[in-house]
Amino acid sequence: MSKPNTIQIDDVQYTRSDLTPPKGPIKIVILDRGFVYVGHTEVKGDWVEITQASNLRVWGTTKGLGELVNGPLKDTKMDKVGSLSAPLRAVISLIEVDQKKWAAI
Repeated sequence: MSKPNTIQIDDVQYTRSDLTPPKGPIKIVILDRGFVYVGHTEVKGDWVEITQASNLRVWGTTKGLGELVNGPLKDTKMDKVGSLSAPLRAVISLIEVDQKKWAAI
């Protein structure tokens, strides 16, 4: 049985969130307190929003986080977290990555 793309409740039409394409380029986002995420990233006001996000739990690198610019390595361990927002004051850095190499996130 196929799933509906939309549903209407009380004259309000809702669209499945998994059909909405993510906004923003994929970036590695380093936050304070040691949190590192990768996902589609947008800065909105005083917040950074990351969709289709994964927490980079183990980098799997020998020369630092910069090695992940060209995609995850065989020893990289990631946990999907969905979407998250973080205050801009918590952002340490945003790292540009090869979009094609990270497209599978």
